[in-house]
Amino acid sequence: MIELEQYRFELPDLEAAIHDIEVSLDPERLKEQLEETHSKMEQQDFWNDSDNAAKVLQESKRLKEKIERIEELKKAFEDLKVLMELCEEEEDGSLLGEIEEELEGLKKNIEQFTMETLLTGEFDGNSAILTIHAGAGGTEAQDWAEMLLRMFTRWAEGKGYSITVLDMLKDTEAGIKSATLLIEGENAYGYLKSEKGVHRLVRISPFDTAGKRHTSFASVDIMPELDDSVEIDINPEDLRVDTYRSGGAGGQHVNKTESAVRITHIPTGVVVQCQNERSQHSNREMAMKMLYAKLLEIKEQEQKDRIEDIKGEYREIAWGSQIRSYVFHPYSMVKDHRTGEETGNVYAVMDGDIDNFINAYLKWKRQA
Repeated sequence: MIELEQYRFELPDLEAAIHDIEVSLDPERLKEQLEETHSKMEQQDFWNDSDNAAKVLQESKRLKEKIERIEELKKAFEDLKVLMELCEEEEDGSLLGEIEEELEGLKKNIEQFTMETLLTGEFDGNSAILTIHAGAGGTEAQDWAEMLLRMFTRWAEGKGYSITVLDMLKDTEAGIKSATLLIEGENAYGYLKSEKGVHRLVRISPFDTAGKRHTSFASVDIMPELDDSVEIDINPEDLRVDTYRSGGAGGQHVNKTESAVRITHIPTGVVVQCQNERSQHSNREMAMKMLYAKLLEIKEQEQKDRIEDIKGEYREIAWGSQIRSYVFHPYSMVKDHRTGEETGNVYAVMDGDIDNFINAYLKWKRQA
């Protein structure tokens, strides 16, 4: 059976990929760390500090899941080999469909797990705060910003992440001027940090009656959501806090009260804002979280002479600064200019299929 031989040909690569995951994660080390969490949970005063107890329990669950997933991959691989042997011995072609299904499932799980092993940053496991700003170009750029908003929303939904709109500035004609989302879930920041930068669109604009080709730009900024354990010293005198009426959904209450909050960190020029919650206090709390994340980023980068790249907004959302191009005309292609990764299925990408670009970026960063 030719199909069976083709499937069998893929086994060595799958086995090597599983081995690489094992080497990277080191199951024995994970088991030792799991035992350490169990020891902490057995201490008499463990539950006295509820916040710390919750963190230990979460870490224990994370370690256990990783160990189990490695074992599941190995078992799935062995089961696949047995199924192939049975198909060959019995000369039962009816098993080919099941073999193909199991093979594709295993490949998908290996690819996903491999991506996770590339997440080694301190905050990679955190939730993410994603902000999109339309570049110059009016309605066309604002429509592009909204397209990116949909792309990231669809991607996050596919991962099972929860999405909260923290801030949204829509245009009266079409598109959005800016939007900020909180994307909650494990590794959300680790994956989405690959998307930080300027995204370029080339297409025939639906807003141009002459049917001319347009180039538009939008910037994407990504920050990790930080918990209270991360400390950043901020002088209250360095902050300018403005309140205003929300322009988003929420009805009369939102429109008649200045619940939205904008905070400016004067020394760096960093500006954050939130208008999602009805309460001004809640919006201020979320805005401060965003400010902490941005200032932490500056603190980490200041020794690398790159502080200007992360102070406030991007200085120029225009030609020559893009990380990725999305071309709809005269051909279809999405290309990442850092890694060289590309695909001709631009519509799938706009529907949230960006894992290949994320994976390529993570590999590229590890090799850099």
